[in-house]
Amino acid sequence: MEPASVARRLQERIGSAQARFLERVREALKADGAALATDPWSAWQAWSRYAVDLAQRSILFWDTLRKRGNNFVAHERAGLPPLLHFEHETVADGRTFERPVNYALLRILPPPGVEIDPRRRPFVVIDPRAGHGPGIGGFKDDSQVGVALRGGHPVYFVVFFPEPEPGQTVLDVCAAEAQFVRQVHEMHAKSPKPVIVGNCQGGWAAMLLAASDPEHTGPVVINGAPLSYWGGRWRDDADDATGENPMRYVGGLLGGTWLASLASDIGNGRFDGAHLVQNFESLDPANSLWEKYYHVLANADTEPERFLDFERWWGGFYLLNREEIEWITQNLFVGNKLSAGELEQRGGRAFDLREIRSPIILFASLGDNITPPQQAFNWVADVYGSTEEIKARGQVIVGLLHRTVGHLGIFVSGQVAQKEHAQIVSVLESIEALPPGIHGMEIVERGGGGDAARYDVRFVEHRLEDVVGRLNRHQRADERPFQAVAAVSEFNQRAYETLARPWVRMGVSEPGAKALRRLHPLRASRWGFSDLNPWLWWLGPAAAAVRAMRQPLAREAPLRKAEAGAADLVAASLDCWREMRDAVSEAAFFQVYGPLLRIAPAGSDSPRGRRWSDALPHELPLVKRILETIGEGGYAQAVGRVAALLRAAGEPLPLEGVEARHAFGLANLYLLPDIELADLRRIEGTQEIIVRHARARALQTLPALVRAPEDRERLGMLLERAAAFEGEHGPWLNAEQRALIERIREALAQPLPRIRPRADAAASPLPAAPSPAAPPPVTP
Repeated sequence: MEPASVARRLQERIGSAQARFLERVREALKADGAALATDPWSAWQAWSRYAVDLAQRSILFWDTLRKRGNNFVAHERAGLPPLLHFEHETVADGRTFERPVNYALLRILPPPGVEIDPRRRPFVVIDPRAGHGPGIGGFKDDSQVGVALRGGHPVYFVVFFPEPEPGQTVLDVCAAEAQFVRQVHEMHAKSPKPVIVGNCQGGWAAMLLAASDPEHTGPVVINGAPLSYWGGRWRDDADDATGENPMRYVGGLLGGTWLASLASDIGNGRFDGAHLVQNFESLDPANSLWEKYYHVLANADTEPERFLDFERWWGGFYLLNREEIEWITQNLFVGNKLSAGELEQRGGRAFDLREIRSPIILFASLGDNITPPQQAFNWVADVYGSTEEIKARGQVIVGLLHRTVGHLGIFVSGQVAQKEHAQIVSVLESIEALPPGIHGMEIVERGGGGDAARYDVRFVEHRLEDVVGRLNRHQRADERPFQAVAAVSEFNQRAYETLARPWVRMGVSEPGAKALRRLHPLRASRWGFSDLNPWLWWLGPAAAAVRAMRQPLAREAPLRKAEAGAADLVAASLDCWREMRDAVSEAAFFQVYGPLLRIAPAGSDSPRGRRWSDALPHELPLVKRILETIGEGGYAQAVGRVAALLRAAGEPLPLEGVEARHAFGLANLYLLPDIELADLRRIEGTQEIIVRHARARALQTLPALVRAPEDRERLGMLLERAAAFEGEHGPWLNAEQRALIERIREALAQPLPRIRPRADAAASPLPAAPSPAAPPPVTP
């Protein structure tokens, strides 16, 4: 970013923050003066009732904080067990593995009245290990776990323990999670491959295990998970000057990853997850310092139970090994090496996200300031060189974008669980029937509301080039300074390890490290305000007395409204301070690291490892090589080409159409190629490229793919069944598609064309498809 653009952006953001603050002040000061201006006796009565109500609510509020502290103490004494809403049993304990890790696999036991179908696809939920303990994916009935259970699916949950095993690494954890998934797959051998659901940090963990062990993983659902860590939102236009994505600048402003190493060394080799939670809270000081507490005070009769329930999870702080946090910060947060293909598995082989064979569902939100949509989606443009490559590899990527919900709401919100997660679970079988490519999943509410709401789902295919352009209005130019951050971070890390680390370790002991963790502000604020504090002996009895003689004042009372207005003034002030802080941080980041690019080595304009190509699709070498094979192949290629010819690419595909496609495949398995579904998708994607760029020749050369009479008869029967097939909502194909089937059948009735095979027919841009006779049957 140019200095003038950065300065203009800073000025606009500060002006916007001030304007929003003044607007909120005007709203808060709209007091009902007529209601307050009454006779003295009425005023005295109003103030008396308000004073009693406020005093009683205050005692209930402080008692709620005391209960929070007691819950914190009890939870720690119990060993910080997972806070799952559902009964469960341990299936595998990673602490007993050859390379022990502090992870375990739990089987969720269905609640009364819920029946599980053992033939249905199992779900494996991986919660984030980012400071808190596990359980947020199954924190309540309306959750990812609850939705899957109500769908009749077996559900498993990957949890972790507060203390990491000595010497465990992220690669050890990845291997353990892959072992969990293999075990689930073996336990449900007659079911489709398990779905892997990854939340936040658990999302990139799920992607790593799916890339390292694609044979045992089914669809991968990634919720609010950062995969392209330099991505974010930069706007220098006047129509949008709001503060966005402050966390993406933290690494650069703190000088890189060395602080994580320092915190680990001070912790005697353990990194305290409370530091991460404190960073999250700093993103929204208005909520962390004021709004969530005032909400309890304002609703002291009804809110404490919900507040205590959430704080029980929010206040459970877990630890990471030094090796783990350094790997995460150096390779992911600052290094951004995942999408570049620079992360190595055991044995030196790189993690390649292109090796994932199952559909990937990406769920992100525009309201998420921790994992913005750019970080959730941009990795696709780094890993794949073009839309054509996605199709040629048979990959199905489905994007679901929420407009407003925040980061935690993606996993915690009951409304999100009832809508987005419920629809994801219900359409997973159909998503596997989608043709290769990028599809946007759209959910439209129809009829009713709340529990009675019904939804229509449709899929809209997009080209990667268009998606990247819409998400990144400046062609990702704002990511270039992060290359300088990575270089500076590496220098500072080495300097710390050489000059400071030996001295820090000399002054650290395990008792001292434990004392520092115990005195962390987030912990001290909880145990310090509990029954461990003798000065609070009176609070419990006082709260009980208040409940016995409670005299609540209605929220519509003028003084309660004035109180709410004053509270909003406090929140507005904190929000204004946050917006100005974030604006200054963003400007400082680009002013510091932008000029460093001018002295960067040549060739640094494009981030390392990025495979994206700006060439036109028909000019790509991959497309040219595929078109050269237009007359080559067998029955599997013929079926893939027919499917590609019948598709109406780019048009919205309603769920009914996808379900009909899936139902047709299940009803005619014996007529489909006897290969894995992932291989069939890859073939269909390759044939779609041929149809897109040479439709007439694709139809003309189709008979050459079925030279054997039995294959031609088999394909003819498949076409006949397709033309006559009807789904639950009527005919599957429209009149134009049925007419095309007739043209294909006429073409198959013609004599076989003579096509001379290419001399280099063995050359192929992708691995050859398996023989139709050898592999196991397709898994529905």
